[in-house]
Amino acid sequence: MPSEDGGALNRVRWQCRRGMLELDLLLQRYVDRHWAGLDAVGRADLDRLLAQPDPLLLDWLHRHSVPHDPRLRALVDIIAHGD
Repeated sequence: MPSEDGGALNRVRWQCRRGMLELDLLLQRYVDRHWAGLDAVGRADLDRLLAQPDPLLLDWLHRHSVPHDPRLRALVDIIAHGD
């Protein structure tokens, strides 16, 4: 039986598959690098980010616009810079 954390990671990995290769790569890279270090708030922020439509995410990650929410803005900054 998979652990609760493993199940959550699998769910997030699935949500990172957006159908736009660029988004897939950016989001999956972030999850691979940061998932283990995210606390409950960080994981909730990621869930909120992944709930956004693809065109909006792409605009944010390309810096055509920014999220109004400062926590999402900080997350987008990290993802966009590939940190």
